[in-house]
Amino acid sequence: MGTRNKTFESAARRDMLRASALGIGSVLAPSAFAAASIRLPLPGGPDERRLTTEFPGKGEMVLQRTRPPLLETPFSVYDKGVFTPVDQFYVRWHWAGVPTTVDAATHTVTVSGHVNNQVRFTLAELMHGFQHVELAAVNQCSGNSRGFFEPRVPGGEWGNGAMGNARWVGVRLRDVLDAAGVKPGAVQVQFEGADRPVVPTAPNLKKSLSVDHARDGEVMIAWQMNGQSLPLLNGFPFRLVVPGWYATYWTKALQHIRVLDHEDTNFWMHPAYTIPDNWPQANMTPGQKGVKFVPINRMVPRSFFTNLADAAKVPAGRALAVRGIAFGGAAGVRAVQLSGDGGRSWRPARLGHDYGRYSFRQWSTQLQLARGQHTLMVRCTNTDGLRQPMTPNWNPGGFMRNVVESVTVTAA
Repeated sequence: MGTRNKTFESAARRDMLRASALGIGSVLAPSAFAAASIRLPLPGGPDERRLTTEFPGKGEMVLQRTRPPLLETPFSVYDKGVFTPVDQFYVRWHWAGVPTTVDAATHTVTVSGHVNNQVRFTLAELMHGFQHVELAAVNQCSGNSRGFFEPRVPGGEWGNGAMGNARWVGVRLRDVLDAAGVKPGAVQVQFEGADRPVVPTAPNLKKSLSVDHARDGEVMIAWQMNGQSLPLLNGFPFRLVVPGWYATYWTKALQHIRVLDHEDTNFWMHPAYTIPDNWPQANMTPGQKGVKFVPINRMVPRSFFTNLADAAKVPAGRALAVRGIAFGGAAGVRAVQLSGDGGRSWRPARLGHDYGRYSFRQWSTQLQLARGQHTLMVRCTNTDGLRQPMTPNWNPGGFMRNVVESVTVTAA
């Protein structure tokens, strides 16, 4: 595989031996979390959350839920750079039976189903047997920003911090599927990880992609993020990476890959994680009947302020540096625009380095504000021409929020 593969393998092997020894069982039961708290803030309900440093491999995080772990990235982290620090990368598991220890030497992923040969690989075999690839991509929970939905919907009441950006290193899923030999007539590829429900009759989490998508050369099995082994809480020893799609498909602690000759109709494809069939709006009105739902899929563009918060005090009549991050969803960032008058007029922001179509991209500009209160807005247009909407969507899952973000500041 050459020097590049050996370098990746050496770094990953050092990290994985350390990571495989970490356990998280002690933090899955209620414990004495730090008393510090943060306001997100969220409309229509409790908006105060505890900050915690009690989870192994993680720095300070917003605690949304203990069992299963739901940890949100404090939003100030996104002002530090394009790539989200691994120790503050958000965490979202579905079932309480999460793996608390993993032996990297024995954990395997099996490829079975509508294939010529069932195959099984350890992490070392993946690293030795296939070409390594690297890709920068945003991992975003389908329900990121759910806490802002009005009227409120059930589920994890995230602020805007259920997302992160990383350089992922691994192997192409296409190459792994080719090793098994996908038979003609294959329809979808199903993925299953290591978390398990506490009730035996509840369904294991399984997600599927079309065969063509699974074999597009971008979907990958990754063992490294931002130069480090995956933390146990983010899917160690390897997870699926599906660039441009919501994180529900990014299976953690991947164990099974099944090639199907039929459409996957399991619970986690329908009715769970479905949206109104009007992408990119994913919109309906509360109580609306007769709405067709389809599995959630591609992400939509978003942009945020990272150095200004709502109700901030700023100097009047002087140059004010304003900056943030944007991403195009399933496409790259074409433009980021800023409004200083509540959306009546827009001006372009300067875009930072482009790390690839699926990555965060920093933006910046300068404003000079007169004394008084001002509503600042930011919007992203992606390379497919899709632009953030001025009005928020609503659906019962609390999915795919991407309304234009705003902050109100007072210049004095």
